[in-house]
Amino acid sequence: MASRALSRPLIGVTSSRRRERTMWFFNRIALWRAGARSRRLCATTSYDIDDFDGFVIGGGDDIDATLYGGRIEPSIRIDRERDAFELDLLAKAAAHGLPLLGICRGAQMINVFLGGLLHESIYAAYPHAPRLNSPLPSKSIDIAPDSMLYALLRSRRQRVNALHHQSINVLGRGLTIAARDQYGIVQAIERPGQPFLLAVQWHPEFMLFNRRHQRLFNALVEAARCCRQLAPHTLRAAAEQLTASPEARTANQ
Repeated sequence: MASRALSRPLIGVTSSRRRERTMWFFNRIALWRAGARSRRLCATTSYDIDDFDGFVIGGGDDIDATLYGGRIEPSIRIDRERDAFELDLLAKAAAHGLPLLGICRGAQMINVFLGGLLHESIYAAYPHAPRLNSPLPSKSIDIAPDSMLYALLRSRRQRVNALHHQSINVLGRGLTIAARDQYGIVQAIERPGQPFLLAVQWHPEFMLFNRRHQRLFNALVEAARCCRQLAPHTLRAAAEQLTASPEARTANQ
């Protein structure tokens, strides 16, 4: 245990089985710069949840709309195998109270896991929004001044990239909106309290030399270090309280 406490935290990064190797490469660099080791996880990966100190739920294909009661668009590529894998991983991470950083699809998957809904297409939900598809900063977002995201980025407005087709509609349990763009599209969500949960709609890993966006990875790794020092039952109790339904939370108060 002492040797693990002194080593770099191990962060799992979820990815498609066949694609997204570029995203994995950039996430790996960002996590190393933040002081962590990382391991790529996909639907065919065997892993032990006890080996990990936190997770990045990464970007990729759209989420199966049937998971949140939506309608499937025939022209959109989905990955049901990955959907099932990530939902199972999120359940295990929640049970262990492990910190999470969601990126693009990952933000949407976290929202679905916590009972939230998505817009199947931002172009249908926000017809006046431009069709952006670039890893370069291409739009501005407004950050809530009382959010954890604001505390990390230390800015009310940021330029971010845009590579998504779906977006968050109805928030999942315990989540709050941390940022929107000028068209009202949700760009970041978070969960106040412990354990650490922050999810953004853009890809901070592609903004490699932007010190503000590197802080998102730094915060995840610092939360992972802190989790090592807490007793497992303390983490589980906090996770159960934060993922419980509003009725259950009220009953426990």
